[in-house]
Amino acid sequence: MNFISIRIITDDVKRLAGFYETITGLAATWYSDDFAEIATPAGTLAIASTRTMALFKAGAARPADNHSVIVEFRVGDVDAQFRALADVIEVVQAPTTMPWGNRSLLLRDPDGNLVNVFTPVTAEAIRKFDR
Repeated sequence: MNFISIRIITDDVKRLAGFYETITGLAATWYSDDFAEIATPAGTLAIASTRTMALFKAGAARPADNHSVIVEFRVGDVDAQFRALADVIEVVQAPTTMPWGNRSLLLRDPDGNLVNVFTPVTAEAIRKFDR
């Protein structure tokens, strides 16, 4: 099995895709007005309209109702990312070094989903991500 992507269901694909374009610096690829993807070297963030859920079981997903998943992006310098984005994002926690060796910036996207932008800073964390 190969992990490929995470899909976020939203009422406003354009707004959410714009947010993720801003924080990643990557352009979304649009497949329809209801579906866009932001591809990174490690995986893809898919963003889909609630209208796409008509193709699945009714009630399977509810937009802006996540309370347990954190979308994570590794960056070269989380502190620089924080300085660049501080005025355009909702910061939950400024960059903080975590016990497992990552320096993490915790944000909320426009739908309220948690987003962790991090840089490994300890030797062990750096080794983990340089596989």
